Amino acid sequence: MQPGNLLAGADPPPEGERFETLLQHKNLVIERIVSSAAITPSEYVQPQDEWVVLLQGTADLKVNGEPVSLKSGDYLFLPAGLPHTVKRVSQGALWLAVHLHGESDERRGQQGHP
Repeated sequence: MQPGNLLAGADPPPEGERFETLLQHKNLVIERIVSSAAITPSEYVQPQDEWVVLLQGTADLKVNGEPVSLKSGDYLFLPAGLPHTVKRVSQGALWLAVHLHGESDERRGQQGHP
């Protein structure tokens, strides 16, 4: 088994976000997300629970209609079905997202994003 490094290859894309699956096992998916400051906000309503930590940078979200600001080290639990939008991020913001899918999601192989 080879170790990985969360910071290796973490240069941000020119715009938007890059999602990389680090681990997919049974109903668990762990992703690294690297954000550009040039994002187009879009609302997510996911079928799975998500726990996300902002490892580097800052971000402003709208979660269930309420503003939420995050800085490096902050984490947030987003239950399945909770609407959330990333409104603004700093250049090179680095996230770790842990998705916990239900059994029916696992069988379909669905993945969601923050």
